[in-house]
Amino acid sequence: MADIFDFMDSLGPTKIIHIHEPALGLKAVLVVDNVAAGPAIGGLRMAPDVSTAECVRLARAMTLKNAAAGLPHGGAKSVLYGDPQMPAEHKELLIRELACALKDIRDYIFGPDMGTDETCMAWIQDEGGRSVGLPRALGGIPLDEIGATGWGLSHAVEVAAGYCDLDLQGARLAVQGFGAVGKHLARFLIDKGVVLVAVSDSRGGIHNAAGLDLDQLLTLKASGRSVTDYSGGQPLTNDAMIGVECDIWVPAARPDVVHQDNVDQLKARLVVEGANIPITEQAERTLHQRNVLVVPDYIANAGGVICGAMEFVHMSQAMALQVIEQKVATNTDQVLKLAIEGKIRPRQAALELATERVQAAMATRRWGLF
Repeated sequence: MADIFDFMDSLGPTKIIHIHEPALGLKAVLVVDNVAAGPAIGGLRMAPDVSTAECVRLARAMTLKNAAAGLPHGGAKSVLYGDPQMPAEHKELLIRELACALKDIRDYIFGPDMGTDETCMAWIQDEGGRSVGLPRALGGIPLDEIGATGWGLSHAVEVAAGYCDLDLQGARLAVQGFGAVGKHLARFLIDKGVVLVAVSDSRGGIHNAAGLDLDQLLTLKASGRSVTDYSGGQPLTNDAMIGVECDIWVPAARPDVVHQDNVDQLKARLVVEGANIPITEQAERTLHQRNVLVVPDYIANAGGVICGAMEFVHMSQAMALQVIEQKVATNTDQVLKLAIEGKIRPRQAALELATERVQAAMATRRWGLF
């Protein structure tokens, strides 16, 4: 298993903080990767199997994502060990205590992530921390409610489809992770003529080559049930979800779901990464060799953090959505052009673009003197 020191380089991370309160059952990690461009924005992820190494990798992805999007923010990530479905009272206690423990870390701005939402951000804000993705009642733009990340992803898909000669009208879509990101992406793409043929959540998936009823799926999720309760499709395991026959495959769940042991099962022409680090480096190389177009995470799924940054400067929801559309579409197009011109993978092009922007910001700072 990789050590966290394997991920350290000239860009960061600048600090790693471990929080442990045994009496409360609180165990968490904050990684602030790079703050050259400004205070770091990064989500609070809650899951029982998170790790420091995963947090370090996710924080770097946020640095690159924010830089690629041209935001005046660096990258960070926090992880809280625990089941996000635990009793609400205990979850609130843990998150409030975490916010108190980190409230003096002024170069970090919390955002929602897997296992947390705008209510969690309100608890953090109440404890004196800084957060985005707040409820409307607190002047926030609830990015999960409006589907900010899915909105950006839909425009990444639209741009990328032109690079692989794919007509969205009738194109078959599979979404692994039918949550806050995946369900909105499906809605936006169906409006463009795409046919949703498969979805999955933590309990499994469902497939119907003729198309799934989005309203039925949304009703199931709204009632706290799984997509596996859908009537009118073929049940799938999460492993089998990777091999679904489709044109567009979107991972919107956990890291490293596609790796060298299962990458050959993937049958899509276009993969757009809705989750952070969902495909291993080696698997991405394999897909590139097979002429499968992969739009990397920190280009495609930047809608959420762009929305958060716009909220932080008190921009309206309508303006935030316009900025998301413009930035994600422009960056997707720029990265894919660079990849073609340089005969390199899109991730390499995205990495070069984002790293140049981070290094330019670092060149203006007096590192180590504050």
